[in-house]
Amino acid sequence: MKLVVVVQARLGSSRLPGKILKPVCGRSILVAQLERIRAISTPVEIVVATTTDDEDRAVVAETEGHGFRCFRGHPTDLLDRHYRAAEPLAPDAVVKIPSDCPLIDPGVIDRVLRFYTDHATEFDFVSNLHPATYPDGNDVEVMPWPVLQTAWREATKPHEREHTTPYLWDQPDRFRVGNVAWETGLDMSMSHRFTIDYEEDYRFIEAVYQALWTPTGAPFSLQDILQLLEQRPDIMAINAKFAGVNWYRNHLNDLSTVSDQDTRQVEA
Repeated sequence: MKLVVVVQARLGSSRLPGKILKPVCGRSILVAQLERIRAISTPVEIVVATTTDDEDRAVVAETEGHGFRCFRGHPTDLLDRHYRAAEPLAPDAVVKIPSDCPLIDPGVIDRVLRFYTDHATEFDFVSNLHPATYPDGNDVEVMPWPVLQTAWREATKPHEREHTTPYLWDQPDRFRVGNVAWETGLDMSMSHRFTIDYEEDYRFIEAVYQALWTPTGAPFSLQDILQLLEQRPDIMAINAKFAGVNWYRNHLNDLSTVSDQDTRQVEA
């Protein structure tokens, strides 16, 4: 089975412009995340999907300069960009990992991909997000290529095009949706935030990397991060006010399978 991981990345963040190229331990956040994805044991091909905007030439240079494939596509239709980035690689299935997850655990990625490959005939969409249990920022979504094609052809609502996969997971009566829950039985999806969207998120991620990253050896794990946060509550506090804040909050009237219990509003 040929799996293609698409990492969508652009510089035009409204809340934290240029966030993916901010430095962490001597390289960009984007490259740091790509290195963590490359460390998984499951054979995959990785492609970064950026936009045709002039400013994203820097994303192409950064990506290709570190030996990763890059595709340039539609600035706002992320479903189209995701589809066209994977298409030339003729995948059996496509994996979505957003570029705002620089602390993603390679072991979590492997666990979701193993579940998918073990049950490929049983599901049209597999993720660890519906319902979410892992700390926010360990997002992995997998869909067979023909199913992604269906979404690409048929999805028409703005949030379906912008967020790539809601057309699939928000129609469980039509698509067979599988979920990989955290094996610990815990749910830290609303209490622990490892993603980047605000300046405080960047300072949190920078602090974690400074404490745990080494230039040699295996990438630090989710458990390593949790142990660090137990020892260093000051780090945990850096972006705590944004825990549970995600894009659902702006689309609760559009989504049928999530509620206001799955998101929080930004504190004033």
